[in-house]
Amino acid sequence: MRLYLAGPLFTQAERAWNLDLAGLIVEAGHSVFLPQAEVQTIETLDAESIFRVDVDGVRSADAIVAIVEGADPDSGTSFECGLAFALGLPIVIVRTDFRAGGDALPGQKLATVNLMLSQAATAVVAVTSPTGGIDELASRIIEALAALPRGLPPVERVSPSV
Repeated sequence: MRLYLAGPLFTQAERAWNLDLAGLIVEAGHSVFLPQAEVQTIETLDAESIFRVDVDGVRSADAIVAIVEGADPDSGTSFECGLAFALGLPIVIVRTDFRAGGDALPGQKLATVNLMLSQAATAVVAVTSPTGGIDELASRIIEALAALPRGLPPVERVSPSV
């Protein structure tokens, strides 16, 4: 399966963790579009080039694996999830952060994140125990990917009510 790995990538720790996670998913037989790696192929690191590479990465994916940590998940990751949802792509939300920060409304798929991200998720992988490691997380993500429904219907367009 072609995957887009969305998540924060601004610190050395985030980039190293993303790379490790992507490697474990690749070892399981998937291909992973990792934005931090893909920008290395761009000749000029200007805003439009980075934007286009990432949008094309989402469009070419079979599914999105989105890391949503913190009280307010990364805005780029949130955009990529919105784009994936609009395209009808399955979204696997991943959370390792044990802190609450969501809306926690009745029926919410993952109460510790924003309602819109939670409800857009096709699957949720939450490994919030301080003893859970990246190997366990990757294993749970791979299980979630194997269980994804195939051929999700496109999102129905609805006129907003005023």
